[in-house]
Amino acid sequence: MNLQSEIRNPAIARLDRIFDVAAERDQQREMFRQGLTRADVERNAETYKAQVFKILDPQKTVVDFNSRWFSRMSAEDFIRLAAKFTVSQMLEREEFHKRFQEEKPIAIHELLYSICQGYDSVALEADVELGGTDQKFNLHMGRTLQKDFGQPSQIILTMPILEGTDGVQKMSKSYGNYIGISEPPQEIYGKVMSVSDELMWRYYELLTDVKVPEIEQMKADAASGKQHPMQLKKALARRIVQDFHGEQAAKAADENWAKQFQKDEVPEDVETVSVKIEDITQQMDSSVFQQHPPIRVDRMLHKVGLADSVADGRRKLKERAVRIDGQVETEAAINGRPLPVELMVRVGRKFKRVRITDGAKT
Repeated sequence: MNLQSEIRNPAIARLDRIFDVAAERDQQREMFRQGLTRADVERNAETYKAQVFKILDPQKTVVDFNSRWFSRMSAEDFIRLAAKFTVSQMLEREEFHKRFQEEKPIAIHELLYSICQGYDSVALEADVELGGTDQKFNLHMGRTLQKDFGQPSQIILTMPILEGTDGVQKMSKSYGNYIGISEPPQEIYGKVMSVSDELMWRYYELLTDVKVPEIEQMKADAASGKQHPMQLKKALARRIVQDFHGEQAAKAADENWAKQFQKDEVPEDVETVSVKIEDITQQMDSSVFQQHPPIRVDRMLHKVGLADSVADGRRKLKERAVRIDGQVETEAAINGRPLPVELMVRVGRKFKRVRITDGAKT
């Protein structure tokens, strides 16, 4: 993103990428980035715009695609661009150097990606580029190329990498430890409340405009018992939800969280999901079961989105994480009952009102 003076030029949001920056390699598997189709790029661009415009003013932002300049480049142009760098220069990037030393593969397109990102700064005549500390190498590529093309070298602003909700890996969708700014207010609030007390301070520092002296005072108050960490974490969750969804949504999320976890009540905005009995049962020979077939709870959890799979549903049951109508359930199947019937199902902090119907009659 090129952040320029509001008086001179609008901010420029660069959205066109051949390779998905978000699909960084898993540190254990070191998998290659996955190539995207043009349709993928355009679809992703729409989701990125929806997110970035929660922060930037659309009227003061230009959305540009680097295909605008790369599509005009000939093979000769691209070779001349690549010739400005050596392999040894590219291996100065910490990640590439580490993989080279470990004799792990480095694809040619990964090296070209850094060059392409650097040339974006030339094409945009960027004054300032913002990125995470893991992008420092690529940001410097822009400065180097701008100098070669007779432009002033851009200023680069790097931001610390935000740890995910697990407090270990960087926040990433691939690690399952992320908080999405487009997620529902209750989901954001609950995820913030799930982080450790220690990580809470990092989130205060990186995700809010609370000044460092105030954060240090909160830390001291929590250590002395003057303030309870839970109250400080709830204040953090409210701040973050309010930033992306507004004050009323933050207040509602706060109240609903208290109902679920402090007052053990059912929140008001529980989603109702309808399922057919034939999809969540296993018909038995017994005439009693044929009349009211047993409900397979593990299948039901998967069907309504409260478990990733039937096996995951069984694990949640064994962990005593499932409540049906307020009662802890550990069995994979429960007795059938006359249809239609509604069950209030809770798994962890998630609720669903499940309406079970007879498929033959609906």
